[in-house]
Amino acid sequence: MNWYFLNTGINTGRFNMDFDIQLSKSIKPGDAILRLYRWEPYCISLGANQKEDSINIEKSFADNIDVVKRPTGGRAVLHAEELTYSCITTLETSKSVRNFYEEINYALKVGLGLYDSALEKVELENAQTNFQDFYKQKESLICFAASAKSELKYSGKKLVGSAQRKLGKSILQHGSILCGDFHKNIIKYLDLSFDEYEKISEEINTKTIDMGEILNSKIDYDKLSDCIYKGFEKFYGVELTNNLPEDYFITERSLQ
Repeated sequence: MNWYFLNTGINTGRFNMDFDIQLSKSIKPGDAILRLYRWEPYCISLGANQKEDSINIEKSFADNIDVVKRPTGGRAVLHAEELTYSCITTLETSKSVRNFYEEINYALKVGLGLYDSALEKVELENAQTNFQDFYKQKESLICFAASAKSELKYSGKKLVGSAQRKLGKSILQHGSILCGDFHKNIIKYLDLSFDEYEKISEEINTKTIDMGEILNSKIDYDKLSDCIYKGFEKFYGVELTNNLPEDYFITERSLQ
């Protein structure tokens, strides 16, 4: 497998999602791409099958928080104080969709441990939430209210949320590495009663954790990006290159 690396920095929600889709369309058998990025303005992404009326879009825009659809499934995520990753490969390249999902999370775990030895305690979730039942509950409106098998947790709390989808013959997986706690503000943009607000607020507080809370310090995003990059190299035993072939280049026009 030939691994390529991109750090596209800070961009809008639409740019970030369209970029992932374009990479998924252009990926070739034998190749895999790791991309790291952030969001400005902060942005709520909705799962591909999630209804837009599950979020108060007017309030989001009034608070300068964008709203965008993800190409992957799951529920709403408020992308703010986080480093986002995406990994793209083809069905021909990967052993299986499930293996790819697990491998990526192991590589992320290695990278987090390189950032700080305290994060070596990060573990992969062993259990699988029954999402068919979970989606019947109000708290299912937000992604970080439950963990999927192989997602990364620290002391039983979700630290990295990930989503995956097959797009034609390609596999797209992307997710949020929580660096601060602003993501918890997602509940302000849900249509909830007072009791529901209190319940979901408790859920997100008890089930999620961020790197800043674990390490009791602000996160150095440049260092974290470098460690994730090196974590993938160490896990896969390869050298990642940022010299993508010319036919992978993505222009502003292709993102419109």
